[in-house]
This record gives sequence, C-alpha cells and structure tokens, in this order.
Amino acid sequence: MDWIEAIGMVAACCTTFSFLPQAFKIIKTRDTSAISVAMYTIFTSGTLLWLAYGMMTDNLPVILANAVTSALASVILFYKLRYK
Repeated sequence: MDWIEAIGMVAACCTTFSFLPQAFKIIKTRDTSAISVAMYTIFTSGTLLWLAYGMMTDNLPVILANAVTSALASVILFYKLRYK
C-alpha cells in the first residue's frame, strides 16, 4: 500500500465511522425524529453507487468505506422507516 492509498484509507475510516454514534443512538433510543427520510434515501443510494464504482475500478478504499457506510446508513434508514 503506497502513501496515497494510505491517505485514502484513513479518510475512508474517518468518514465511515462518523456514522457509528448516530447509528448507536438511534438503535438505543429509537428516536429518529430529526432524521430526514429523503436525505438518508439519497445518501444510501449514493453510497451504494460509490460501492459499485469502487468495485468496477478495483479501488479498495472506496469499496471498504462505502460497504460499511452503506450498511450503517441502511440501518439508520430502516429505523427511520420503522419508528416514524
């Protein structure tokens, strides 16, 4: 792994794991009143498209970041739809 890919991996970790506190809070409290369905639908779609792009270009930081982010955003979106 070269230094450019290492920077990508660190950036991917920072942006991806920033969703953990929100996901944990929503799972714990089931309070999704401040969450926008439209925003999370668009965001989750975007991360799935980035994941597809990463897979097509064989870009590991993009693949890893968007696989995890898609999963976390999907959890948040699921709770938003389930606990309106």
